Amino acid sequence: MVDHVLIDALTLESRDFAAKWKDAIRKAPQLKRYNALDDSRLIDEGAGIFPLLSRTLDRGFDRSLMGEFFVKMGKDRMAESFPVSEVIYSIDLAQKIFIEYVMTEFAPENPVRMYSSMGILTQAAEFFLLGCFYLTKGFLEATYTQMNSKDSVSEELLKKYFRDDFFFKIR
Repeated sequence: MVDHVLIDALTLESRDFAAKWKDAIRKAPQLKRYNALDDSRLIDEGAGIFPLLSRTLDRGFDRSLMGEFFVKMGKDRMAESFPVSEVIYSIDLAQKIFIEYVMTEFAPENPVRMYSSMGILTQAAEFFLLGCFYLTKGFLEATYTQMNSKDSVSEELLKKYFRDDFFFKIR
């Protein structure tokens, strides 16, 4: 069972986590598109991830909820012309912010928390990996749709390069 101090922190301090995420993005020169955003937009973007992580750690994986969140993120970032590599790297930075918090603020309090932190970090790694999976699905689905409708790329050519049979599905 996950300690509710951690669950509460992720939910109640989501904007603080997002501010740390924003700072990490500002230090990453390879995130050119993200660095073009103003600070408040970055914090707003990051603030949604941590309550979802909190809910996942507290109640278990809800693939429908996670899929909806990350597929939408992927579609939105594609529509805004973000490179998919930047979006995935930004998720990795969010994971690093969480790991840093667990290892510096949460785990050291006592041996029981240190031990439970190992399980928490494993669950968080699954959360972020699954998030990237759904994010990529959403990004590619939006790319496929745009190429098919706006760029008039033939269905035959699209099927040649987009081999994924899970488009337009969340699960």
